[in-house]
Amino acid sequence: MAGAEASVEDRDRYWMGRALELARRAADAGEVPVGAVLVRGDAVIGEGWNQPVGARDPTAHAEVLALRTAAARVGNYRLVDSTLYATLEPCPMCAGALVHARVARVVFGAVDPRAGAAGTVFDLLRSAALNHRAEVVGGVAAEECAALLRDFFRARRRKPATGAAAALNAG
Repeated sequence: MAGAEASVEDRDRYWMGRALELARRAADAGEVPVGAVLVRGDAVIGEGWNQPVGARDPTAHAEVLALRTAAARVGNYRLVDSTLYATLEPCPMCAGALVHARVARVVFGAVDPRAGAAGTVFDLLRSAALNHRAEVVGGVAAEECAALLRDFFRARRRKPATGAAAALNAG
């Protein structure tokens, strides 16, 4: 992504496109289609897609996996001056991890009306009670992100679950 000449909105759309690719990877594995990419400057430092069912790990959300890979790559759990792009508004667990990692900016696509912690249900990322606040931008490629989730759950309701989806339904 060319940095200096691209507007912030163009950069946000570009990186959300990468997060959507990762979300599709999760869907292909039978996981809820959420993808996340963590960027510092013009470089990807971490990325992830939902894997809690396949990994048998309730913390294996896309955002947490992106944070883990970034921290390992840069050699520090504090990921200052970074921006996280996620296709779905972070949940409270992920928002807490983003605060602890000192992520500067969080950009998300679809809102999460049940567990969104970037302003929809909770506002952990901007809470004055916490030791760090992130800039939050919601609604980037919102319709495409929401459609991916809707289509995934619609298809799941229509056919019997197999693979990771069967494990999810059994658990």
